[in-house]
Amino acid sequence: MHITQLNRECLLHLFSFLDRDSRKNLASTCPQLQDVFEDPALWPLLHFRSLTELKKDNFLLSPALRSLSICWHSSRVQVCSIEDWLKTALQRSICSRHESLVNDFLLQVCDRCPNLASVTLSGCGHVTDDCLARLLRCCPRLRALRLENCARITNRTLTAVAAHGRALQTLHVDFCRNVSAAGLRRLRAACPRLTLRAEHSAAMIPDQPPRGPHAPSAALRKLLLR
Repeated sequence: MHITQLNRECLLHLFSFLDRDSRKNLASTCPQLQDVFEDPALWPLLHFRSLTELKKDNFLLSPALRSLSICWHSSRVQVCSIEDWLKTALQRSICSRHESLVNDFLLQVCDRCPNLASVTLSGCGHVTDDCLARLLRCCPRLRALRLENCARITNRTLTAVAAHGRALQTLHVDFCRNVSAAGLRRLRAACPRLTLRAEHSAAMIPDQPPRGPHAPSAALRKLLLR
């Protein structure tokens, strides 16, 4: 029996065992398998291990997506986490190549995946409060939002959770240094049933842009970057 003689249910089951690249390669062999590849039922879960994977065309974003995770563990994450005013020209150049990747991808998710229930972002140093606020508004069924080492996340995300996270049951903001203890207290008061975890976040030193005569010298910036 040729693979194309299998019914659609069997083909979907077969595709479910393959990784994204293998699914794409198999789909390129004939229109029938391409049609199976484009079936939303095949894509309820997406997990990305690097930012470059977000730029590939080996997956489908659709209303069937329920769980999304982007977990980037790379030495470049440390560069992303450095305050903008402390970055060297080389570090700014490194960040410029991927600075908007996660935000742009999440905006597509907002437009195409209204039934999303779980989002995990780890090491996404450039994701912004505005982007997460839009995600909360566009995905009203979101039940779990887990953030780890997202340096640009501030109390504004906590405010958005209180305003728009009506279905949210779990929120993690671990190692997010710009989330404050006061912001966490306000969120706990506004959403007492929310399971909230903020490992090390409120205890970390938040970013403070240099001002006037207190701005660090070039020598001090180099010392801080060591």
